Amino acid sequence: MPGITSYGVYFPYYRLSRADIGAFWGGYQLPGERTVANFDEDTLTMAVEAGRECLKGTSPKAVDGLFIASTTLPYSEKQNAVLAATVLDVNQNIRTADISGSLRSGTTAVSLALDSVKSGTARNVLVCASDLRLGMPNGSKELEFGDGAAALMIGASDVIATIDHVSSFNNELYDVYRPASERFVRSWEDRFVREMGYTKIVPHAVKTALSSLGMEPREFSKGVFSAPNPTYLATAAKLAGFDPKTQCADPLWGVVGNLGSAHAPALLAAALGQAKPGERLLWVNYGDGCDIMVLTVTAFINDYNNKKQVQRMAISKANTTYQKYLRWRDLVNTEPPMRPKTEPASAPALYRDRLCGLALYGSKCRNCGTVQYPIQRICMECRTKDDYEMYPFADKHGKIITFSHDNLAVSPDPPTTLAAVDFDGGGRMMLDITDRDPSKIEIGMPVEMTFRKFRFTEGIQVYWWKSRPLR
Repeated sequence: MPGITSYGVYFPYYRLSRADIGAFWGGYQLPGERTVANFDEDTLTMAVEAGRECLKGTSPKAVDGLFIASTTLPYSEKQNAVLAATVLDVNQNIRTADISGSLRSGTTAVSLALDSVKSGTARNVLVCASDLRLGMPNGSKELEFGDGAAALMIGASDVIATIDHVSSFNNELYDVYRPASERFVRSWEDRFVREMGYTKIVPHAVKTALSSLGMEPREFSKGVFSAPNPTYLATAAKLAGFDPKTQCADPLWGVVGNLGSAHAPALLAAALGQAKPGERLLWVNYGDGCDIMVLTVTAFINDYNNKKQVQRMAISKANTTYQKYLRWRDLVNTEPPMRPKTEPASAPALYRDRLCGLALYGSKCRNCGTVQYPIQRICMECRTKDDYEMYPFADKHGKIITFSHDNLAVSPDPPTTLAAVDFDGGGRMMLDITDRDPSKIEIGMPVEMTFRKFRFTEGIQVYWWKSRPLR
């Protein structure tokens, strides 16, 4: 039976206390915190991070399909999944697709991936769901939303959880929505959203699905309900016949917020991290209707090497301020830097640099083994010409050998930290250090690679790699 063979999650390093947001506006203060993507992150970079987590221990060349699910993709016309596929270094002859327009995008993508595996057109399909949604400042959604991504690999063998049943229920309703021309998510009056939307549709869809299968809520170890907040979840789960206190998976609302289309996959990943063989899970996602899946955990879960990703990402964090958040999201107007205009991006240059700049390949001399970045035709050690193999750096760790903090460079998060990094196995690069506390950077500090935004010009978002302290 096809199902999930691996999973990956990515929560940004920074957190924003809801109490700090409330204090800034002099309003009510909700408990907990939410994730905040750094200024150099977006939906695509987070999807890549989750995909890399999901692929740990697996060759990217084994992927037969890649679907990106989101309501906040960086490009409206240009396939974002192709860009992610290049960064993740999967084969070029696979199916790629962007799936958007609904908070059910993540589960819709999983359903399509499952159909592909069942039909035999693909063996392994990687689904990456990611979102960076904006609520209006001093509004409830600003407090509720969090940024993040999750990835699931759908395959036919060595599955850690089979997907036994899939059902969908669509419902036309203006409860939560965002026009294509606007940045901020809107919603109707709260009571209408709650009573005509989530707490009406979810129980009805769950009861209908279980009735068709001849199953009852007591047969499930956990109900994994994706919900806007814990109150909605508890009400809907109880109406569907589940005990909110003992049968519902942790909604993660207090530690990350609501992750949009990535929330349901992230919750499932967290549930799988604690699941035991033989347990049944009911996976429920809401948005313009409801998706419901029945899963059975297999014995392969015991051998899965990356079970505790959610816990690791949840505790790897640092606090940021509401003022920084406003600046990172361009929600306040600030004086532009007195610097020359940014050099326009070049499509031909980006095309030529896609292996070095996106997949992060250098070269390794076949004659003496010297590793260099970027790719060099002539080895700097033995001077051998055109005798090298491609060498990947994206999955390598390194150590800082020297660094500087530049307070004059233009940055939304000064100072700019630049370091020379020596990589395990050879090779050296000059790299920006991101997700860091400048006071804690030191020579010898271990770092890892992370894919980030670099600059935006002429409608082109240029991406490249930075390094960060190990998470």
